[in-house]
Amino acid sequence: MKNNTIITDVFFDLDHTLWDFDKNSELAFESILKKNHPTIEVNAFIEKYIPINQACWKLYQNDEISHIELRYNRLKHTFDALDYVVSDSLIDEMAEEYIQLLPLNNYLFDGAIEILEYLKDKYRLHIITNGFADVQYKKISNSNIETYFQTITNSENAGVKKPNPIIFEYALNSANSKKENSIMIGDCLDADVQGALNAGLDVIFFNDKKVEAQHNIKQINHLLELKNYL
Repeated sequence: MKNNTIITDVFFDLDHTLWDFDKNSELAFESILKKNHPTIEVNAFIEKYIPINQACWKLYQNDEISHIELRYNRLKHTFDALDYVVSDSLIDEMAEEYIQLLPLNNYLFDGAIEILEYLKDKYRLHIITNGFADVQYKKISNSNIETYFQTITNSENAGVKKPNPIIFEYALNSANSKKENSIMIGDCLDADVQGALNAGLDVIFFNDKKVEAQHNIKQINHLLELKNYL
């Protein structure tokens, strides 16, 4: 840890870090498409959806679109990319059904429970997430990880989203923790890594997709590798 300071508090991102968003999302869409749009092949839909969703989330976290626009645009643009005509009302219905189904599938990343068990007696654990509050709480509860965390900070609580430093300050205040004794673990270079660094926190990049990153950033490819740092 930086400057050999003692870490007391570990802050986790949720989606794509502990909670396997891609796998759970695919299961939700598989159910929806099979029922409402059986001619669309699930893998073809997901292949278009993932980069579109990522682009929409980047706009959302930078306050360039609203959460309503996020939910609509990511589906509309995916259907457009597939040359599949669907009405706005059906997109709205699908967006709502997706949000209802998403937290019912609760696959975690390999090693998630084991690493939380390992860390829980050594540190106070917390979550900082940009996801929608009601959905995120359901994910955490339904995947049986709620008891590991002392605090859960959501962008809706804080009024801003990662990478805005205010959400990190909000989380630190909620946890009654100091930034020099805290560390952030997340998958997003912009929101989690740079956001935490800008807020004065140490950080570990969960790089399960093995993307190019600065060599001076601590990173892991598997959650159990956190034992090398914590």
